[in-house]
Amino acid sequence: MPITFEHVEHVYGADTPFHYAALVDVNLNIPLGKVTAIIGQTGSGKSTLVQHLNALLLPSQGKLTVLDKTIEAGKTTKGLKSLRGRVGLVFQFPEYQLFEETVLKDIAFGPKNFGVKEEEANQKAIEAMKLVGLDRELLERSPLELSGGQKRRVAIAGILAMNPEVIVLDEPTAGLDPQGTIEMMELFRKLNKTYHKTVLIVTHDMEQVFRYCADVIVMEKGSVRLHTSVKEFFHDGSLCRSMHILPPALIQFREQLTAAGYVIDDSVVTMDELASVIAGQVKSHG
Repeated sequence: MPITFEHVEHVYGADTPFHYAALVDVNLNIPLGKVTAIIGQTGSGKSTLVQHLNALLLPSQGKLTVLDKTIEAGKTTKGLKSLRGRVGLVFQFPEYQLFEETVLKDIAFGPKNFGVKEEEANQKAIEAMKLVGLDRELLERSPLELSGGQKRRVAIAGILAMNPEVIVLDEPTAGLDPQGTIEMMELFRKLNKTYHKTVLIVTHDMEQVFRYCADVIVMEKGSVRLHTSVKEFFHDGSLCRSMHILPPALIQFREQLTAAGYVIDDSVVTMDELASVIAGQVKSHG
């Protein structure tokens, strides 16, 4: 069953002078088993949307179904704690999730909170650290003393240690260097392809969306403007530009070559493929 939103609205500061509608009549079906990007301008409702997925926020109106839980505005839903173990959310700012004395305790907190014994929880934490590329020498360090990139890896490891079915990541590569960004995005791809996790990524990076995601959801002013495949979204760059989004570099280059008379098929999605196509046609372009 997909994750569904039906006429979901969320209002901050209801019945106060600070009333703000962050989500407005959101209707959405998010398929399981894919890597889906959620994009949009700052303030478009991306973070508010994903915080509904494990009931950190509840709808002011409408209802949503996540896995086998239906959450409806104004109604009490049982089993929300178990849902938070099945849907892991990594915040945009990792400091919000780090609070224990050591890295080991912080990563192991989630499993222990769901009834896993300490020894097993610690083993899960160590395995999660290895997955995200953290050295074991950091086990006894305070997570708050780490670099920004290390803090983000600890926060992600803390979610992975719970082995959730759905992994939600809000700007997961912020603070990482280029190599760290590639490693982290390859990890998310592996979690999807090898471990069959559903991965949702809130991002502003169109290169990441193009290279790693199957679907894309565009948020605008609290509503879903578009939900489509990444292939369709980046078909020729015009759709991106109509939303004031700069297409990935390869799409821009492909457009320039097409304008110069080269015949570039939409199936060309890597620089190596593009170079091969150019090499085959360069003589005819003198």
